Amino acid sequence: MKLCDLHTHTTASDGSDSPEELLQLASKTGLAAIAITDHDTTAALKPGAAAAMDAGVEFIPGVELSCSFPKGNMHLLGYFIDQNSSELQSVIEKVQAARAERNPRILKMLGKMGLPVSMEEINRISHGGQVGRPHIARIMVEKGYVKSVSQAFDRYLRKGGPAYAPKSILSPEDAIQTVRRAGGIPVLAHPFSLQAKDAEELEGMVTALKDAGLMGIECYYSEHDKAFTALCLDIASRYGLVATGGSDYHGKAKPYIRLGVGKGNLRIPYSCVEALKAARDAL
Repeated sequence: MKLCDLHTHTTASDGSDSPEELLQLASKTGLAAIAITDHDTTAALKPGAAAAMDAGVEFIPGVELSCSFPKGNMHLLGYFIDQNSSELQSVIEKVQAARAERNPRILKMLGKMGLPVSMEEINRISHGGQVGRPHIARIMVEKGYVKSVSQAFDRYLRKGGPAYAPKSILSPEDAIQTVRRAGGIPVLAHPFSLQAKDAEELEGMVTALKDAGLMGIECYYSEHDKAFTALCLDIASRYGLVATGGSDYHGKAKPYIRLGVGKGNLRIPYSCVEALKAARDAL
């Protein structure tokens, strides 16, 4: 069966692999298609597309936008976007500015807790890409404050944690329309992160987003168990939404997540790519 991975990150945001390294790995892994979906940036898409031609892997241009959401965390994936869209780039610039303002606040809170981290240390591992919490977490591991990136998030950096600072300035509706006006397919990323209390609440969230223009759900995901994957696939089927999937590969930032297979539990069918193409062609 042809497989794909439609949720990956590079050094343009908080991944540790360059676009070229990521595509080489995709080829070695045997993936038929891959999407680069860096956080709030399209900087890796041109080098990624070129590397994909050399690697013989189908490439899908994407982005992951952070959204304001009162419960849990909401991210929106955009596929087949026009990366040259002036509106998209204007929105991205605003979100990047909010991200840049957030990082010093996080570092200040960590410093007050006796866990100093400097921007110089973070810039050393970011390779010029956008700096985010995973970079901060990696430095915290290096300095022995925590044992793992996961522990850094669980103890300090998670939403509601003692070193958490809000960032997003985009509403879900604005994010969806930004992707659609850039010619893309808006897809709800990792719906488990919405922290819905039950299936009924999740379905209500998804239907509200569909009314705002949502076109798909990330059903196959590293943190989704079989039951939750089945629930997402059922919701997607009943509401005419594209079912997609991705590992959320970050390389060293999430060493327990492997490209294409996540924690070993993923097998994302190429039919997800075909469904995205059908949705794009129907626009």
